[in-house]
Amino acid sequence: MTTTPLDLAAPGRFAAFSIPAYRSYWLSLVLTGFAVQVQTVAVGWYLYDLTRDPLDLGLVGLSQFLPALLLVLVTGSVADRFSRRTIMSVTLALMGMCAIALFAVTGAGIATNWMMFLIIALFGTTRAFYNPARQSLVPNIVPTSHLPPAVAANATATQFATICGPVAGGLLYAIDVRLAFGAAAAFLGAASLFILVGVPKTVPRTGKPMAGWESVSAGFRYVWTNKPVLGAISLDLFAVLFGGAMALLPVYARDVLDIGPEGLGLLRSGPAIGAIAMGLALIVFPIRNHAGKIMFAAVAGFGVATLVFALSATLWISLAALILIGAFDMISVNIRNVLIQIWTPDALLGRVNAVNQIFVGASNELGAFRAGVMATWIGPVAALSLGGALIIPIAAAWAVMFPQLRDVRHLDGRDEASPSPKN
Repeated sequence: MTTTPLDLAAPGRFAAFSIPAYRSYWLSLVLTGFAVQVQTVAVGWYLYDLTRDPLDLGLVGLSQFLPALLLVLVTGSVADRFSRRTIMSVTLALMGMCAIALFAVTGAGIATNWMMFLIIALFGTTRAFYNPARQSLVPNIVPTSHLPPAVAANATATQFATICGPVAGGLLYAIDVRLAFGAAAAFLGAASLFILVGVPKTVPRTGKPMAGWESVSAGFRYVWTNKPVLGAISLDLFAVLFGGAMALLPVYARDVLDIGPEGLGLLRSGPAIGAIAMGLALIVFPIRNHAGKIMFAAVAGFGVATLVFALSATLWISLAALILIGAFDMISVNIRNVLIQIWTPDALLGRVNAVNQIFVGASNELGAFRAGVMATWIGPVAALSLGGALIIPIAAAWAVMFPQLRDVRHLDGRDEASPSPKN
């Protein structure tokens, strides 16, 4: 095996942070997460103040998801053909310009709902190119031995922003809407500079060139033929599809637990608290063995915790269940992302991550829709209870259908099932 500068990084549980490029990358993630959360809160409040139409809030999410779906065959190919560091830096700067545009139109008092949707759609289009490059850059700057805790640290940064970002966004909006959008623009600009200055330029290994449809569809073909990766992505899709607890939190806060908007904020923080705690645990104690079995156990635990939350009428039990939902989800996400990062050839990593992003986005959107429709038909408690109960047999069925995933032991590509372990 050829020794590279990455392989000389200092050993240890936090060894990834000894790499200057990774420190810059991680700080960029934190800043970007804060910016997205602050901007999301500000856009939601401003639109609802403007139109008083709840449908507009749903259209905000749709405006950001649709570009990633429509451009999935392009965004991954771009991440595999060009410098991922450059793509990240440029797209972060463009996202910052979208925040500046929101600052300008709201500050001038000329914003309409359709003007906001257009800017958010441009933001979502830029973010569609950002995400595959962001996920695919990590193996280029972190050695394989450090990837599991690095992936956990990345997810922890995102969850930290998820907790603190909305609070900061709400406070800034209360002072002046321009402060919220201005802060988002500043965070995104700083994140772009961290990548541009702190991360060395890397060019993906393209391998044998492919042309036309063969090239753009390579990510889908790889996922379909690589059974552990297909099993991990599809298992997460169905688990989140039948979960949907987050979508029904306002209903539970008002009608089931009767805890008001303050309690709703507490409930929303529960999954993030669990995810951060588990993320820190995975940094210190990364999964070294029986990864496949641990993933299936975590998904089953996610289903049990969802069922407990659905049936609970006591605040502390509900909050504990939500914390467990976040913790179990973090385990599953960590294993899935490490499998993708390590087992996917670098030449295909952007396209495979683009496919993964579509599965994740679709599961969140469809899961919320499924929960809302079923809650309308049979009530929120029955809808969420049924969903949580279904996750458990789904995990069992996937363990039988994807024995290659179930039998994965190590996350460093040492398993015999690994098609192309990275060294």
